[in-house]
Amino acid sequence: MTPTATPMTTVAKPSTGQDLLALVVSLVLVLVVGTIAAGANAGNVAGWYHALAKPAWTPPDSWFPVVWTVLYVLMGVAAWLVWRDFEVPGRAGALALYLVQLALNALWSFVFFDWHLIGWGLFEIAVLWLFVLATTFAFWQINRLAGVLLLPYLVWTTYAAALNLAIWLQNPPGA
Repeated sequence: MTPTATPMTTVAKPSTGQDLLALVVSLVLVLVVGTIAAGANAGNVAGWYHALAKPAWTPPDSWFPVVWTVLYVLMGVAAWLVWRDFEVPGRAGALALYLVQLALNALWSFVFFDWHLIGWGLFEIAVLWLFVLATTFAFWQINRLAGVLLLPYLVWTTYAAALNLAIWLQNPPGA
């Protein structure tokens, strides 16, 4: 080693068992958040939500659990892929963005379905959309596949925001 050279520091990669455990934890975390969010919907879809005026392009209720389950699994795998890239700068920040958007995701269900605050739900989902976009971009910078896995979530959040807007416009407060 020359006098100006510095030793390289390396970060130990996780073992296969640790890697698999991290994937399971990532999936369980996102599915628990999804279950909490679904709890806000319980009892509100059949009554309050069905009574709202909605656009013709509103999907059937049966689509939501299927779509969200697929999206949550994609999100969990994407987060795991980023977590695995120990040596990539920005990893911790990207995962922090992911956790914030995950919390915002659950919060929207409470604001919209549980508390029946359609206008505030629109504001909240707009903030969520920005965090999903930022998370997608941050994941893309670290692991291209992780970024790609979040694209369906970004598209669905865009659709959900448009649906929230349409419902808000068709159901003015006090009407």
